[in-house]
Amino acid sequence: MSTRPKVTIIVVPRERFSYTRQSLESIYEYTKYPFELIYIDGGSPKHIQKYLETQASEKQFKLIRTDSYLSPNYARNLGLKQVNNHPSYQQNKSQYIVFIDNDVVVTSGWLQALIECGEETQATVISPLICQGTPLHEEIHCAGGESGIVEEIKSDTNQGEITRRRIFEKIYKQGRKLAEVSPKIQRQKTHLAEYHCVMVRSDIFNHIGYLDEKLLNTKEHVDFCILVNQAGGSIYLEPKSIVTYVPTENLAITDIPYYMLRWSDAWEKSSLQHLRDKWNLTEDEYFQNRYQRLGWRRNITIINPITRKMPFGKFGVRLVSKVLRILDKKINSYLTNRYARNNHISEFIQK
Repeated sequence: MSTRPKVTIIVVPRERFSYTRQSLESIYEYTKYPFELIYIDGGSPKHIQKYLETQASEKQFKLIRTDSYLSPNYARNLGLKQVNNHPSYQQNKSQYIVFIDNDVVVTSGWLQALIECGEETQATVISPLICQGTPLHEEIHCAGGESGIVEEIKSDTNQGEITRRRIFEKIYKQGRKLAEVSPKIQRQKTHLAEYHCVMVRSDIFNHIGYLDEKLLNTKEHVDFCILVNQAGGSIYLEPKSIVTYVPTENLAITDIPYYMLRWSDAWEKSSLQHLRDKWNLTEDEYFQNRYQRLGWRRNITIINPITRKMPFGKFGVRLVSKVLRILDKKINSYLTNRYARNNHISEFIQK
């Protein structure tokens, strides 16, 4: 390419801070294509804050620090507004924005492959092949997929024909081994990209505006993909670009407050209700099931590891687990209410 497109990478916190170093170091080690980087540090603990300040000074990237925790779309918008409004960025505005979470590890050539796909297809959104977990780059998390709104007409003996508007999402190849399926995966159009890592043509934001900050913790990517498709944009999967998101297995003590807020009952319920109202969706069994399962991530990541260590037998473990879940709900409610009072999310929480 004779003229290189300009790219800005925006790193945001996903659910913890303890993987910051591994993720950031992979970006600088494996990215040879020129880029600018904006790092959003939403309330990381002091040792992570100091590490990021040192790295920002050495590598000359823009570090935006808040002392409060941030919802993901709010953090992404902080970076996006920096690109759109800051004079130094306006002089040579990026053609592409890469959103990437702070628990993602990239591979050699990942960004170059995304750029080539964008330039050759004129795609609006380009997703890498996203893997999950460790060992790195072995198991697929997302290889594109489907998303959108569908209307269904159902017959009811009492109410006659009922029209239901439902949101749908289907992820391709999740859980499959990369070595087994990668020879069969080609660059292709898709209807789903995830925010673990995604490259976006910056001019799409002139049509759809900033990301929806009322979606505090769930289905932000589906909402974004629907908006892009409605605006006439296209989404591509580029399997030559491979990244891996490393889900939380063992939380550091300093990660727990943010993790509990990030996956809080209030944030998820409010996000689902906003999604329902925004797209005029029927509050069907999908929503009811999600409401009933509020807090499942905290159960898996925080409560279950504790109960597995209890030497009380099956009955004792069930009893301890029940007590911990009751305490978790109370602590979670307290943390969420405290942050809602003091930070940007207070206006978004639906009671």
